[in-house]
Amino acid sequence: MIRGHSPVATIIIARAVRDFADGFVAVLLPVYLTLLGLDALAIGLVATAALIGSAAMTLAFGLLGGRWDVRGLLIAAALLMAATGWAFAALDGVIVIALVALVGTINPSAGTASLFVPLEHAVLARSVSDQARTRSFARYSLVGALAAAAGSLAAASPTGLTAVGVAPLTAMQAMFVLYGLLGVGAGVMYRRLPPLPPAAGQPPSALGPSRRRVFHLAALFSLDSFAGGMVVQSLLALWLFQRFDLSLAEAAWFFFAAGLLSAASLPVAGWLGERIGLVNTMVFTHIPANCALMAAAVAPDLTLALGFLLLRALLSQMDVPARSSYVMAVVTPPERTAAASVTAVPRSLATAAAPLLAGAMVDAGWTTVPLLAAGALKLIYDLLLLTQFRTIRPPEEAGW
Repeated sequence: MIRGHSPVATIIIARAVRDFADGFVAVLLPVYLTLLGLDALAIGLVATAALIGSAAMTLAFGLLGGRWDVRGLLIAAALLMAATGWAFAALDGVIVIALVALVGTINPSAGTASLFVPLEHAVLARSVSDQARTRSFARYSLVGALAAAAGSLAAASPTGLTAVGVAPLTAMQAMFVLYGLLGVGAGVMYRRLPPLPPAAGQPPSALGPSRRRVFHLAALFSLDSFAGGMVVQSLLALWLFQRFDLSLAEAAWFFFAAGLLSAASLPVAGWLGERIGLVNTMVFTHIPANCALMAAAVAPDLTLALGFLLLRALLSQMDVPARSSYVMAVVTPPERTAAASVTAVPRSLATAAAPLLAGAMVDAGWTTVPLLAAGALKLIYDLLLLTQFRTIRPPEEAGW
């Protein structure tokens, strides 16, 4: 069990606070920037700056984590989150806002590439036994997913404020002030952590003996993420609209159900990892999910297509806690924060690169090709991961 003031509980609660904030900001950001008078090009500039900044900060904090007190870095990141929210609420002008997005914590994709992630992963891995590590990552992922979903619902709050007479711009600014306050709340949670100085035996660089292994994993994870970028939620919705004339309300209910199934599967991943191994969990839950995606692409009717997509949703995220746990297990403790960031940042960039290609395919009339290509590339990733890492086992699997 997780005790109320344990480092694991503290990290999980802090993630819930952060992901709730990211959930509503990702939805509100383009609307708020439009109210400030920015056009589509300027909004794209801000979003790009935020994504580049998020990737750079994630990498920087991950590389620092093996050399500095992780607790202090987490508190500093939380203060940066607070400052980012308040700056967005107070400032205007595309250049100023883009600069804040570049150096701040705003994430327009509400994804898991965040400067907090490598630091939190290192704390989790450091705070539990090898046998409990994967279950802890499963809880961590589950709470984050549910908090982000709740944050998305909270994005409707400005509508309620305007209904009682608050100006639309003021209502939006209030949400960014709330984002800053939630950053303070996350910082308060991180202060509960004990000091976490660099682990003994620190290598001369952020990545030492595990460097080659980490880069190998990062390359494989990037292939998987590139394939996933071809079927991001917005493109999958577009495919359903065009192929089956699905209504907006029907699509909303479908993605809500898919999100619940994905979240529900995360605790199962921890249980499964303890029984068949982490690499097997990643691969043998991913393969049927990818086959389901390809089956949906050629399904003759809406009912079958949605059924296959819901099956995919149930299985496709089970590799997330297993992957996080595996990366932490197969590197030395001083390398953990760097390994988490080096494997996360390329994934984020690979995901961002794929939608443009998938959109071009859809525009050309090849509406099912992105789904088939994504499923095929993900199957290649699964087979490469299995063949290249099945013999590299985490400590808890020694002797299997």
